[in-house]
Amino acid sequence: MNERLIIIGASGHGKVVADIAELNGYKEIAFLDDDRSKKSNGKYKVIGTCSDIDKFIDDYDFFVAIGNNKIRKRITQILSDKDIIQPVLIHPNAIVDKTVLIKEGTVVMANAVINADTMIGKGCIINTASSVDHDCIIKDYVHISPGVHIAGTVRIGKNAWVGTGTSVINNVSITDDCIIGAGAVVIDDISNCGTYVGAPARMVRK
Repeated sequence: MNERLIIIGASGHGKVVADIAELNGYKEIAFLDDDRSKKSNGKYKVIGTCSDIDKFIDDYDFFVAIGNNKIRKRITQILSDKDIIQPVLIHPNAIVDKTVLIKEGTVVMANAVINADTMIGKGCIINTASSVDHDCIIKDYVHISPGVHIAGTVRIGKNAWVGTGTSVINNVSITDDCIIGAGAVVIDDISNCGTYVGAPARMVRK
């Protein structure tokens, strides 16, 4: 681990990731963002755009802090092509069982809980005060929003977005690329890609 970190994505989400990075021991943090009008993100400087990655590659670790799953995936691939392996960032107040496997580029935020024998993929966001119970599989580039509660033995496919306050009962699967609206209650498998809302969750858009 380097003591210096560049976060890609100068947003509110990025500021939260930066706070977690400091708590994980990073001493110097700066941002890259393709919006050239941004000069700072809270107390942190924006020192360039994604085209500047190579300038810092020898002296910094990198982390992609972008909420949009597709953009986060695209920029992660840029880093991977340069043999850059992102850290895993876990807030000290999160509870993560020792049997949990978490892949690179994932952030676990304050008061989140991840229970035994769960697998969290690459580039995921396990947001504030969410819970993922035992034996779940959360595939790459999933965003679990604040206050989501996922019961045991749930599978969530790649690039899914699970909205704030959603509940998912045990033993169900959600396919790739789905959007689950805030406050939804998922009680059955979701096998068709689309946007789902309500209690119980139902498709409203393909």
